[in-house]
Formats: sequence, structure tokens, C-alpha cells
Amino acid sequence: MVLIALAADKGAPGVTTAATALSAVWPRQALLAECDAAGGDLAYRLPADQGHPLDPGRGLLSLGAVARKGLDAQQIYQHTQRLVGGLQVLVGIGGAEQAAGLTWLWEPLAQSLKALPGTDVIADCGRIGSYPSINGLLSTADLVVLFARPQLDQVAHLRDRIATLSRALAERSRTPPPLGVVVVADAKEFARAMGEVRRVMAAAGMPDLVLGGLAHDVKGAELLRGEWGGRLDRTMLIRSARELAANLLTRADSGAQRGRHAQAPQPAPERSTA
Repeated sequence: MVLIALAADKGAPGVTTAATALSAVWPRQALLAECDAAGGDLAYRLPADQGHPLDPGRGLLSLGAVARKGLDAQQIYQHTQRLVGGLQVLVGIGGAEQAAGLTWLWEPLAQSLKALPGTDVIADCGRIGSYPSINGLLSTADLVVLFARPQLDQVAHLRDRIATLSRALAERSRTPPPLGVVVVADAKEFARAMGEVRRVMAAAGMPDLVLGGLAHDVKGAELLRGEWGGRLDRTMLIRSARELAANLLTRADSGAQRGRHAQAPQPAPERSTA
């Protein structure tokens, strides 16, 4: 299956809302993994399947405590929890102080997440840049997606982050994952907003990395967190997430096939009989 890492640069929109929405509508079985090195907040946003609060001590922190002796895919399910609605989540750490003791974990975690049978993993990596150790996870993913709004300052930060991240991932992996960009904007402005991002990036000599848009929908985000009643599936957030999820899955499957092909052993050259 595939591992998709979602991240953003400073000032960019919330990755956690995007990751939760995408995981909730993912076309295949999915696990939401909170891998934000600055600390996660799923445990304080969303209820567990029986309506009780999620346990912040059961997740990445408890997994890291046992993983020093070795980590395999089946161990991960011993540390996941289930949200109302059935989505499996791996709750993140509490803050940067805990991340300092887990710098070694990101790459083996990514390998184990990719090996989960019959499950795609959406990894919420938060805002990157201050925690270079997270590149161990990003370099192992099948697709890395960066979120941005179409404002000029954010697109400029995004452009610089892509250049920096591309170099960092190329240094860690012989076959670094493809990078993509998702533009967060009013659904009625998707075409204009994505066009603006493409224009700025093209002016810098960069390829078109825009994969689609996600609706900036405050009420939809509040409903996703259970802060008010209503039909979540009717919100622009969820409607745009469904379309985006299908596109990301196609790209991630392609990235996974590319990675497997590059890692496959090459046939030995034929020996000359002359």
C-alpha cells in the first residue's frame, strides 16, 4: 500500500484538518498517522469511537518506547486508536521536547507504515523546516504533498521550501518521492488560485506540481471537529477532499510503482563467450 506525507511551510493552512478530511473519505482503507515533530493535537480535537477522549499517551510516544528493540508493521496496530466513525489513528507526540528523543524513529516508522497490509497511510507531518529529522520519513514516502494558500508571500515560501526539500530528499534517497502542491482556497476560486500558484512557480523555472485544491471551509472544519451539528458530507471541505483524495491516490500509486521498480534487482549483464 502507500504512504502519503502531508506538510506545509510556515504560515500555511492547517495540515491536520486536511489530513483528517482526506483520511475520512479515502477510497481505500486508511490510517491517519500524526507525525508532526512539533507536537500533535488530534487527541484534543477528536473523540474516540465510544465518545471518550483519545488517550494522548497511546500512539507515537508509546510506540517509540518499544521500537528501540525493533519495529515491524504489526506493532503499529497495538498503538493505534479508533475515532468515531471508525477511522484508525496513530496519535502523535505531545511536543518538540518529546520529538528530541525520537529523531531516530522517523525512517523505521515510515518503512513500517508502508508495510501495513491492506492499508494506506496518511501522515500529518505539520509544518516542516525546523525538524530536519522528519526528512527520514518524507524521503521514504510514496508522495509528499505541501499545502499552501495562493497569497504571494505563502507561494514564495512554498517555492523556496520545495527547492530546499528536493535537495534534502535527494541526499537521503536514490529514488526520492515525487512532490506535489495542494492549494487551499475558496472552492469558487480554485481555478484562479491554482493558476496563480502555477504562474509564480513557472516564473522561478519550476515544474507544475499543483495536484488540486482543497476548500477553505471554516464551518466544515468545525463540523469535522464536532463543534456544531450538521451534515459533514455536504460541506465543501469534504466534497473537495473526495476529489483530491482520488487524485492523490493515483499519484501515490504511481510513485510506489516507480520506487519498487528502482529498487528491484537488475539482471546481471550477459557474459561474453567470445
